[in-house]
Amino acid sequence: MNNKKRLTLLSFLAYFSMSGMLAPMGILSGPMSEYFGQPVTEITTRFSWLTMGILVGAVIALFVFDWMRLKRLMMLVYGVIFASLASLAFLDDLTLIGIALGMVGVSCGIGMPGAALIITKTYETKQRASMLVITDGWFSIAGIFCSWFAIFLLAREYHWSGVYQFVACIAALVFILSAISVFPETDTAEADSRESGPWPLSIWLCLFALFLYTLGQWSILLWLPNYVETTLSVPRERAGQLVSQYWTGMFAAQLFVAWWVMKVGVRRLAMIAATTTSMLSIPLWLYGEIDGLIILATITGFANLGLLKITLSFATQMVPIPTARLVSSLLLGATVGTAVAPWLTSQIVTATNNHFILQFGTGCFFMMTVLLVLASRDYLAQSAALKTT
Repeated sequence: MNNKKRLTLLSFLAYFSMSGMLAPMGILSGPMSEYFGQPVTEITTRFSWLTMGILVGAVIALFVFDWMRLKRLMMLVYGVIFASLASLAFLDDLTLIGIALGMVGVSCGIGMPGAALIITKTYETKQRASMLVITDGWFSIAGIFCSWFAIFLLAREYHWSGVYQFVACIAALVFILSAISVFPETDTAEADSRESGPWPLSIWLCLFALFLYTLGQWSILLWLPNYVETTLSVPRERAGQLVSQYWTGMFAAQLFVAWWVMKVGVRRLAMIAATTTSMLSIPLWLYGEIDGLIILATITGFANLGLLKITLSFATQMVPIPTARLVSSLLLGATVGTAVAPWLTSQIVTATNNHFILQFGTGCFFMMTVLLVLASRDYLAQSAALKTT
């Protein structure tokens, strides 16, 4: 395997490991609740250590690449991920588990931008977009596989952290690939000063839309298995399939969107994806039969159409020169939604129930759609004004 292939593989695996941590959270909350003798809401809150850590890591990533060479940084963060995940098999204290998850989160929050930077510096412009789309595919594949693998291990009464031990092996592989690879030069002294003034309103609308998107998505994925298990009396293994089927649908959509976006354009596709995501999340909390819900979860995942990257691409069209700071800020908006979801949704479920939180997720999607429509109108108005000047 040549150096370019090693760099590409470690970048893909970095995305895989991130999704491998997030995707099984809703599946693991029930078994962890039984293992530790704590309410599900308390266990779900513990996952906020992971998601808040990702947020902290995303903030650190805005400037850490100026301080440390990329190769050394990738080896450091994935070494920490491996050690922290491996420790979960031996920890029985929820506070220590929270700290370990927090360390994983911070490291993932730094590692994913690092992986994107590797792709950006390794591939030319024409190939770069395709490779970045493929990273989303690896994220979805991890969601599919790790959700299924968590169900598989739990059904055979393995330790609740079994799926995370697998992710630890992936992190170790990223560490090894980083150690034996020659990294591209990453001079991060970009000319952010080339940005022409403050960002337009449409970018800020997209940023808040990304926050609502991830908050809505995790409100549903975290609690849908628990809802069907407790309210519809569905076996845990079947309930967990809903998450893996969602990621399966999303992966299929990403393969489709890689072609379709060339036909309809990013702005129009963002409007379509926001609408379908909002509308097709409703049946998830209306339908009451598990076989149909599994099909609906797949359809909902497909209807997502890779909305996060579509919105990101749409926002970068709104300025003459999309800088690293712009992209990092947009991703940070999405990360905040992911980070606050476990804690916030646990509080909502405590005050209401696990059915209302699914409706809350749909509400987030509809508010996101409104913001994207407003962003589209503002963008079109700006474009028209520029043409007349």
